[in-house]
Amino acid sequence: MSLRVSPLKVPVAQDLLSGQLVEPQTGLPGVLFVHGWNGSQERDRIRARALSQFGFVSLTFDLRGHGASTNDIHAMTREDHLQDICAAYDTLAQQPQVDRSSIAVVGSSYGAYLATVATARRPVRWLALRVPALYRDEDWDRPKAQLDREDLASYRRFLVSPDTNVALRECSRFTGDVLIVESEHDEIVPHPAIASYLTSFVQACSVTYRIIAGADHALSDEASRRAYDQLLSHWLREMIFGAR
Repeated sequence: MSLRVSPLKVPVAQDLLSGQLVEPQTGLPGVLFVHGWNGSQERDRIRARALSQFGFVSLTFDLRGHGASTNDIHAMTREDHLQDICAAYDTLAQQPQVDRSSIAVVGSSYGAYLATVATARRPVRWLALRVPALYRDEDWDRPKAQLDREDLASYRRFLVSPDTNVALRECSRFTGDVLIVESEHDEIVPHPAIASYLTSFVQACSVTYRIIAGADHALSDEASRRAYDQLLSHWLREMIFGAR
């Protein structure tokens, strides 16, 4: 398959996010990848290339303060990064070959958390969340790097209601298809946090839940990464091709 790979810049506020558009010549469905805190688009680029052979147009990018994008990571708030996601979404949706009614968002950890909030601002048909992190609503405009890690760890050990959390509240309103992936040995996002997401998708068209055996939060070993990549690819193909 002929493949076009184009570096691009995503404008947001006064900054430019470093991104890469991977597209086949006949691509229609769009897939937006959102990496986690202190991560980058590097691994998502590999996933985007693999998906291109199935006719998906994928956009990967670095959140401000990450990878090749500008700004200081320690100054970035959740609102800043939510704006990044919306700007990247708009860039993907504006590509002439992309069907704006067929856009999936794939997020990991911090990126998965923000992806759920982004569904309130942009239309998302499919939502894939790998080890979605959970944060209190308080201090939304405080730099994310300054949030109390011990407090967050404690918060994630108990079931949280959508009534008290903006991300879970948007989950409860989401009507598309959802994939939630948990790591068996996750030291950052324990099962109660995952359960909080699972129980919140009360209006979703479908919810698929999988656990990657032996995996840690970061998918540190190649077997875990391969298992996730295969799972994500299979789910996206099933959801998107089934809808067409």
